[in-house]
Amino acid sequence: MKVAVVASGDLDPADAAWLDGAERVIAADGGAASLERLGRRPDLLIGDLDSTDPSLVDRLTQAGVKVEQHPADKEASDTELALLAAMQLGADEIVLLGAIGGDRLDHELANLLLLADPALRGRRVRVVHAGNTVRIVHPDQPLALDGRIGDLVTLLPIGGEAIGVTTAGLRWPLDAATLHMGRSRGLSNEIVATPASVRLESGLLLVVERTREEGVST
Repeated sequence: MKVAVVASGDLDPADAAWLDGAERVIAADGGAASLERLGRRPDLLIGDLDSTDPSLVDRLTQAGVKVEQHPADKEASDTELALLAAMQLGADEIVLLGAIGGDRLDHELANLLLLADPALRGRRVRVVHAGNTVRIVHPDQPLALDGRIGDLVTLLPIGGEAIGVTTAGLRWPLDAATLHMGRSRGLSNEIVATPASVRLESGLLLVVERTREEGVST
């Protein structure tokens, strides 16, 4: 099952295409307003609802949308609650929109680090924003890259060293390399052949793919 989760960060107009084909759409609090601007409704609105206009909550309730309100004093962000709800629905593919953008850098970082939650391992999960896609690579689970030739790829270790990193189809290949957390060696690689892929032996990698605009060079 594919589930789209919409958080309350900026939603690029191009991101709306990722809602197509989703069997369920979950709004994490303010994500409901982003969906309304697109003329769409979620199947579930979840969070403490401090970022959602009460009139919108009323309209969604009257339209039959399930609303799950949590206390403001909670131990998980609205986005994390939405991801948990997606897992409870049985999602094996989750697209997270609105997770970055806006003025809350702390929320952006927390949302990206949610990808490292062990509970999500084995599910296809990605954060998408305006031509950027962020996924995570676990040991012994090679990741096929989505990009085309010329697209940019960045590999960032989190939680410590990423050991035994091997790539295929990238301009600057890695062969059983170690990427150190806090270093920029994996920044701004480029797809030169497809299919391209990344794998590692131990640790965790955030993989950021950036679609290169036509006619733009770096």
